[in-house]
Amino acid sequence: MSWDQVLELLKNIVLTQTGIPSITFKEIIMICVGLFFLYLAIAKEYEPLLLMPIGFGIFLVNFPLTPLMGYTEHGNPELIRAFYKYGIEWEIIPCVIFLGLGAMTDFGPLIANPKTLIIGAGAQLGVFITYIGTLFFGFTLKEAASVGIIGGADGPTTIYLTAKLAPHLLGANALAAYSYMAMVPLIQPPIMRLMTTIDQRKIKMRQLRDVSQREKLLFPLIATVLIVLLIPAVAPLMGMFMFGNLMRECGVVKRLSDTAQNALMNIVTIFLGLSVGATMQANTFLTWKPLFIFTFGLFDFVVCTFGGILTVHIMNLFLKEKINPLIGSAGVSAVPMSARVSHVEGLKADKDNWLIMHAMGPNLAGVIGSAAAAGMFIAMFN
Repeated sequence: MSWDQVLELLKNIVLTQTGIPSITFKEIIMICVGLFFLYLAIAKEYEPLLLMPIGFGIFLVNFPLTPLMGYTEHGNPELIRAFYKYGIEWEIIPCVIFLGLGAMTDFGPLIANPKTLIIGAGAQLGVFITYIGTLFFGFTLKEAASVGIIGGADGPTTIYLTAKLAPHLLGANALAAYSYMAMVPLIQPPIMRLMTTIDQRKIKMRQLRDVSQREKLLFPLIATVLIVLLIPAVAPLMGMFMFGNLMRECGVVKRLSDTAQNALMNIVTIFLGLSVGATMQANTFLTWKPLFIFTFGLFDFVVCTFGGILTVHIMNLFLKEKINPLIGSAGVSAVPMSARVSHVEGLKADKDNWLIMHAMGPNLAGVIGSAAAAGMFIAMFN
């Protein structure tokens, strides 16, 4: 073979077998977006357990000709398409994550102060306001519902609802939800200080009563009955959530509980992040709707925080024993980050004001509230 033939062969290989001549400017932009989220996860430690696999999924899938999100010539899904199809489309991964979350959750603060359920419900205000607002910007009813749920700050619920109602927005919605969850310590404090006085932030709440093991054992059973009867559409999420919690509290399946909290949770988190990131391909993501979603998501999150604090102010009009309004911001279900933010802001006002356990009540109520809101949307549109 002559030198010219070798060069021609190499040229043909480069032109037909590599992605170099096929890569587009939009794909380069998305590769940079993936690198940016990897930077946030690794350097800034913003929700690294999810933003890292999501960022790498974005980075990887936007290289041209990669056999990742398509189908083989025999009709079988390629690698990440298989993760997405069997995990997200079949709605398995979000439910398994709720199983792990339930196994990690101590409902004691919510049981000790059930009034905080009202705060969790009030913190869903932004979900419905954003739902209505997005309709004026060309979103369909189902798309608006999937965007509205972002403000609940519950990533698995956002993914579950979006996969059902608007799967083409899954990447943008999930990324917005987890990005704003990571930025809770930046977003919420200015709103909390704006909506409260220094005296209100200094309100000390009485120590919560001890919750018996029997109460903790009965709670997931009673909650399942009430939630599934009232909102059947949310049974997959809440059923797994309460089952995980029952495993934790019953004390006889410690190995199963530990597996759900650790190994199983870690495995599905990897598949979830890669699958979600891989949906953000340049030709679908770089359109006006996904870009609008990040703006609406921030507005949604702000209004949900506002709604939780406003709910406490209204409750305090009727309560003899006042609630510190700072815990209202924990009504968004970014567990336990938003509860910690409430606690930190309370300590800034009074170094002896410990709010963390009080804030966990509305924080857990927010998980139930956001899932309930998702169930309402599913019942309406699916």
